[in-house]
Amino acid sequence: SLPLLCCMTWTLPDRPLSSTETLMDSTTATAELGWTVYPWEEVSGYDENMNTIRTYQVCNVFDNNQNNWVRTKYIRRRGAQRIHVEMKFSVRDCSSIPNVPGSCKETFNLYYYESDSDTANKGFPAWMENPWIKVDTIAADESFSQVDLGGRVMKINTEVRSFGPVSKHGFYLAFQDYGGCMSLIAVRVFYRKCPRVIQNGAVFQETLSGAESTSLVAARGVCIPNGEEVDVPIKLYCNGDGEWMVPIGRCMCKAGHEAVENGTVCRACPSGFFKPIQGDASCMQCPINSRTTNEGATNCVCRNGYYRTDSDPFQMPCTTVPSAPQNVLSIVNETSLMLEWQPPRESGGREDVVFNIICKSCGGGRGGCTRCGDNVQFVPRQLGLTEPRVYISDLLAHTQYTFEVQAVNGVSDQSPYSPQYSSVNITTNQAAPSTVSIMHQVSRTVDSITLSWSQPDQPNGVILDYELQYYEKDQSESNSTVIKSLTNTAVIRGLKPGGIYVFLVRARTVAGFGRYSGKLYFQTMTEGEYNTSIQEKLPLIIGSTAAGLVFLIAVVVIIIVCNRRRGFERADSEYTDKLQHYTSGHSELPSLRSHSVLTPGMKIYIDPFTYEDPNEAVREFAKEIDISCVKIEQVIGAGEFGEVCSGNLRLPGKREMFVAIKTLKSGYTEKQRRDFLSEASIMGQFDHPNVIHLEGVVTKSAPVMIITEFMENGSLDSFLRQNDGQFTVIQLVGMLRGIASGMKYLADMNYVHRDLAARNILVNSNLVCKVSDFGLSRFLEDDTSDPTYTSALGGKIPIRWTAPEAIQYRKFTSASDVWSYGIVMWEVMSYGERPYWDMTNQDVINAIEQDYRLPPPMDCPSALHQLMLDCWQKDRNNRPKFSQIVNNLDKMIRNPNSLKAMTPLSSGVHLPLLDRSVPDFSSFSTVDEWLDAIKMGQYKDNFANADFTSFDVVSQMTMDDILGVGVTLAGHQKKILNSVQMMRASMNQIQSVEV
Repeated sequence: SLPLLCCMTWTLPDRPLSSTETLMDSTTATAELGWTVYPWEEVSGYDENMNTIRTYQVCNVFDNNQNNWVRTKYIRRRGAQRIHVEMKFSVRDCSSIPNVPGSCKETFNLYYYESDSDTANKGFPAWMENPWIKVDTIAADESFSQVDLGGRVMKINTEVRSFGPVSKHGFYLAFQDYGGCMSLIAVRVFYRKCPRVIQNGAVFQETLSGAESTSLVAARGVCIPNGEEVDVPIKLYCNGDGEWMVPIGRCMCKAGHEAVENGTVCRACPSGFFKPIQGDASCMQCPINSRTTNEGATNCVCRNGYYRTDSDPFQMPCTTVPSAPQNVLSIVNETSLMLEWQPPRESGGREDVVFNIICKSCGGGRGGCTRCGDNVQFVPRQLGLTEPRVYISDLLAHTQYTFEVQAVNGVSDQSPYSPQYSSVNITTNQAAPSTVSIMHQVSRTVDSITLSWSQPDQPNGVILDYELQYYEKDQSESNSTVIKSLTNTAVIRGLKPGGIYVFLVRARTVAGFGRYSGKLYFQTMTEGEYNTSIQEKLPLIIGSTAAGLVFLIAVVVIIIVCNRRRGFERADSEYTDKLQHYTSGHSELPSLRSHSVLTPGMKIYIDPFTYEDPNEAVREFAKEIDISCVKIEQVIGAGEFGEVCSGNLRLPGKREMFVAIKTLKSGYTEKQRRDFLSEASIMGQFDHPNVIHLEGVVTKSAPVMIITEFMENGSLDSFLRQNDGQFTVIQLVGMLRGIASGMKYLADMNYVHRDLAARNILVNSNLVCKVSDFGLSRFLEDDTSDPTYTSALGGKIPIRWTAPEAIQYRKFTSASDVWSYGIVMWEVMSYGERPYWDMTNQDVINAIEQDYRLPPPMDCPSALHQLMLDCWQKDRNNRPKFSQIVNNLDKMIRNPNSLKAMTPLSSGVHLPLLDRSVPDFSSFSTVDEWLDAIKMGQYKDNFANADFTSFDVVSQMTMDDILGVGVTLAGHQKKILNSVQMMRASMNQIQSVEV
């Protein structure tokens, strides 16, 4: 062999120690390395600091078929999956060696062999490629051809190779030379890792790189103390080079804490400072009139006598109540009064000062002063006045009143003291009587009408007489006739047969006339009606006999008089039913089969089944559309009477619109056609943004159609199920508010829906919810196959949505609709869950009778569940009105903080119902069976790997635990957490029973 070198020096580059862990480094050896050679030679050398190092060299270039091996000692991998080998070596240029044979090489091979223990010896593993695994053939970038005078090698190569995955406890490295002249100067074996780091507000522990060079190893971060995860679980990925990358999620300092030291510490807010929400913001100093009670405050409490409303931002100063209004002035005009005042000197630091008027009637023989009755009118209103004036009317004549003008602001209701006020005393004068409020028809003939009316609610003295004004409907009011009556009854004669007349009446006292009543329309009998009435009575006269002539004549006279009165009244009743659109001067204001006068502007629902000819109701309430204006695009479903389609409607002079089209299947009976069109007759009477809008009907062509606005998102129940967990609480409350507003409108019209459920609410692209499905035939028929509707007392009823009095007594009212609305609230907050789950309808009836009520859905605010319970009061008189529900929801929307309190899991009387929402865990022997039962079997391995293998452990899981086992879908998180809560409640109840 040739001498290779006598000594050598070099400078090792700085290594990124923060991202590598060394398993072996030959340069650190102070004695012989003791590697196994076959037949390399171990020699000593020196680095540039004159430190001794051990190297291996070989140079048998003149012998053919070289197979020279050197094997390291056993190297433990210490958990690493991919191993990196850094080799420093020098290679002699074959051409620089005299007389070198052609077999000379300038490369060598790197091998490794895995083993669970140090079992190698001189002959094992064998010096051949199998069982060794080849990593690579290593070639020199530069070779040397000579040594300088100092004997120092000038050209040293550095190569790094890696291999993996390795799985056994350790391994050996081997270097094979097969005909070269080289020196293995240094070998360092290491693996890469990502160091412990604090990033995005979370601590990531040291993580080993993956088995492949391209592997990304996910590491779950833990928020620094007093930090909280935002949105998604926080992660980093460790790449093959030991570098962190692809950050996901982040942690923020929770409320009451701020980030310091470059985001590595969440420090509590010092005294006098606060931070209301989690985030990157710094702590803020307490506003005026407030203070903190400890470090880490999330808000500052108000000092005594100062307050803050729920809607006030935390950084707003605390405020107090206003002082009393100033300089109250009054101007009395008979029984009316104008009050004016100046704002209070002190507003309490707020800009929401409003005024309330307290009216007290004094004297009148009742001792002291008492609150005024509801008859007193305040314009614009009595409470919450924003302007410093109010007009008060309908007071009693010659009566002393005291009016207190209060100043209140947003925090007045928090003060233990009554609002500050200023008062004024006045005495009313003599006044004209109030308006006559009720007029009805007593009887009518072909040329006369007899009318009667009530005395004014406030006569304000003795009624001297009444003035009645009337004229034909087609004539102007200037052609009217006026008659006077000393009583509240008058007979108007000389009228035209079948004529429609307008009537008004007013009362007079010594103070003058009051205002005229609203316009009322009454019609005389036609000649045909009169003759028909007489003909119906002739048989009674003809049937008389001479033997009892006097007696029979008397009887006949009595019968004729009575029947005539009944005939007049019957004809009048029929007339009143049909003339609903003439009432109170509004072309579409119906009456209610009575003679009562409606409030101007009020509209009442007319049942189309009261019409003898159903087509008349359709003509009156639904617009007929020419079939040429309608284009059906596609079938989107099936209805009770035929197909439901989508299509386009282009009316003359209007833009084309997208509509929904219900069609009546061919071969229909007349009864089916009547029932089908009855929905249009009902729907056409409604006009509200939260009630489905009828565009019109097609009845003169085939097929018969009902055309409505198109709702892109379909029915509410299926829409919620498709978007489980995707909406905020405020969005859900907004949907509920829309439904309640539509039901308030229907209730004000005296319409009872009777089938209010999420399946009958439609949702458009803007998430506006509209009440629909006014086909009441399902309540009148008993042949439907829909299991939702169950027989009860001769009809089909949706048991799960229906109030108990409606199930038992068929008593449907707006109060029973309120019960159904409570179920709709539960459906919305549970994202379309079936009410009462898999209970039978009879079980539901029995449970309600035993005062069981549906529990709150998961994450349901307590305020919403309390409103549901109010809707489910057994006594229908105790349930809220829809107007109250709308106001309640409006308050929640204006004050989102009221929706943050969650209803705790009940372990009391509601438990029997709770048990039915998920399978009973006691019926399963393993956690895997339970996961399969709740359709979460894909997480079996996750639970097992995290040691959640017993019901005792699973029942204590929190949302963090569920996230920790890899459940990232919101719907799955909710389902598992709900099941765990049920399990915990059941186990607690079992333990209580055992105790």
